[in-house]
Amino acid sequence: MVHARFRFHRELNEFLARPQRERAFDCACAKASSTKHMIEALGVPHTEVELIVQNGRPAGFDAPIAQGDVIDVYPKRAVPHDLRAGALLLRAPLDPERIRFVADAHLGALAQLLRLAGFDTRYDNNFPDDEVERLALDEARVVLTRDRELLKRRSVVHGCYVRALQADAQWREIAERLDLLPHVRAFRLCLMCNAPLRPAHSRDLDGRVPEGVRERHTRFVTCDVCRRVFWEGSHWKRMRERIASLADASRA
Repeated sequence: MVHARFRFHRELNEFLARPQRERAFDCACAKASSTKHMIEALGVPHTEVELIVQNGRPAGFDAPIAQGDVIDVYPKRAVPHDLRAGALLLRAPLDPERIRFVADAHLGALAQLLRLAGFDTRYDNNFPDDEVERLALDEARVVLTRDRELLKRRSVVHGCYVRALQADAQWREIAERLDLLPHVRAFRLCLMCNAPLRPAHSRDLDGRVPEGVRERHTRFVTCDVCRRVFWEGSHWKRMRERIASLADASRA
């Protein structure tokens, strides 16, 4: 065994045992342990870590731990300014213009809000963890979950542990963390099946919308997968107002 001193910063403390929070502490490590192994053994998923500083120098997840090492672990929003220039990126940066998500079974309401805002989000309340992991890997998706063990899986590169319990607060949390607000494109995706919506003419919607709606409205969009039709009625306006209010709250 070797002994190293760890210090986790800001919100990473939420994952630690209470006696280890907000302080430096000594920890026994098996010989040849990597920083990733020990960080996750202590309870912190690797997806939540932005920077590791080992003996004053940036380190990667595969860095071996030696006797007497001093290791500081930072989340994205807590990296000190004097370390940013020399920081070692632990994963490729995300492009908010192309970002895609897969949400686990407990985040269905968040998945709908993300779709409403125009972000491609795979979700099924029957997805097992293995399927979430496969979609994340095969389709380069960001995993959204409240299950820290899912985020510890080696093949999960990008992920977010969702702390909030209520959907609107979850949206604000993810939007702030991933800088989503400049990239909102509302009403681009079907809320139910995540497929792209396309403009449709009223003459092509016989039997799919009430006759009175066809007479009162001229703009329609439809989903070619589930064949739902949306138009700019009161429900559409309420959804638009909700997205606007969520964006305003996130900027506050």
